[in-house]
Amino acid sequence: MSAVLRHELKSYFHSLTAYVFGAFLLLAVGLGCLRYNLRAAVSNFEFALADFCVVLAIIVPILTMRVLAEERRQRTDQLLYSLPITTTQVVAGKYLALLAVYLVPLCVVAAYPLIFARYGDVYLPTAYGAILAFFLMGAALIALGMFLSSLTESQGFAAGIGISAILLNYFSVSLSEYVSSTAFGALVTICVLILALGALIRHLTKNENMALGAGIALLALTGAAYYLAPAKFEGLLPRVMSRLSLFERFYTIVNGVFDMTAVVYYLTVIIFFLFLSVQSMEKRRYN
Repeated sequence: MSAVLRHELKSYFHSLTAYVFGAFLLLAVGLGCLRYNLRAAVSNFEFALADFCVVLAIIVPILTMRVLAEERRQRTDQLLYSLPITTTQVVAGKYLALLAVYLVPLCVVAAYPLIFARYGDVYLPTAYGAILAFFLMGAALIALGMFLSSLTESQGFAAGIGISAILLNYFSVSLSEYVSSTAFGALVTICVLILALGALIRHLTKNENMALGAGIALLALTGAAYYLAPAKFEGLLPRVMSRLSLFERFYTIVNGVFDMTAVVYYLTVIIFFLFLSVQSMEKRRYN
């Protein structure tokens, strides 16, 4: 794993990738702080950080789009499979390299609250709690982008799908206002999501029987739950969309409430998408 990590770090820092990413992140943070503090006429960091976090929807997929897609396009992933390490170690090494690229500009950002404190009242625990939450949220988005990159050979397609997925998550709470809150509407939407999940399982495993079995089982369970307790489905989708939002949990910490469930949620998302990335690479190895 360390060999993969060193190789990836060299490729990032011997090219413009890490520097361009860090420059855009620092520029976005700087403009966000300038915009918020001038508009609100206060010296505040955490709300300024939250004011621009949607920029991650653009820069994170651009960072992760090539991490596995380029390996597939150039067929160099076959060399990774020949290494005396497991696929899990390969994915972990690449992921840690991406985290290092993300962490470097955040170390610079960590000095901002101290600078702000010289010109106003800044509550440092909340400010640094927001930086920690920002790091965890970015780490979760990087894991998502890495998984999407493992599904295709096209960097542009991986970046486009990643931007769309993160923007959907960002606007999920706003979109939930337009989602049907009726029990039947929730049932129909859940059935559509189950069909989409079945298609994803089929794509990852190339096993139609597994995808069909999982889909039928989930549809049967959903139908039984709706028959037994239809009232539970009322307003279900807006609640689920709010709970799944990575950004809403970040805003909770920004508002001064250090929610440990948010930390656990971020770590769960990271592990989940890294696991899917491993499975995607394993599927390609055996194919």
